[in-house]
Amino acid sequence: MTDGRALLDWAWAGSALEAESGDLHVVAEFPGGALVAVIDGLGHGVEAADSARAAARILASSAGDPLETLVDRCHEALRRARGAVMSLARFEGASMTWAGIGNVDGLLVRVDGAPREAIPLRGGIVGYQVPALRAATVPLAAGDTLILATDGIRGGYAEAVTARATPRELAEAILAGHARGSDDALVLVARWLGGARQG
Repeated sequence: MTDGRALLDWAWAGSALEAESGDLHVVAEFPGGALVAVIDGLGHGVEAADSARAAARILASSAGDPLETLVDRCHEALRRARGAVMSLARFEGASMTWAGIGNVDGLLVRVDGAPREAIPLRGGIVGYQVPALRAATVPLAAGDTLILATDGIRGGYAEAVTARATPRELAEAILAGHARGSDDALVLVARWLGGARQG
């Protein structure tokens, strides 16, 4: 799978309006890499959770597949469900390929203080209307940190983010300071440790 070193240090924090949250995350390793995703089932409650779980099962079971393939499979599976929006990131080698459908925010915080990068998003709903994915591949340095957040997290959280905090500290602080309280909310923080083989 890898040379024995961890690929990611990651954590998440979330809150739900009802007994079940429609916001879910997936972190799944595959040979030589890892898939990280956050899914927001439309609305909240049981139907939103059902949609998010259906997508999460597909992503977790096929984590090594290209992002376009994963989104297409989720789209087919959710055609008779409520639908969802999602953002995905594939860590492999010394790079990350990421993209999103809908409004799950994504931010890459560089360990060296370089300008932060935002995930390329396309409008749409997985299960209803999905445009061509606009994936981008970016190089990584050990310590670079990915943040994915559903729309239950208010904007502005990025200003307080520092690469020095642990993923758990970041996730908990973002949820505590920026959860709207009127929707399910989830934030996932994944720091790339540079643990995959480079060749």
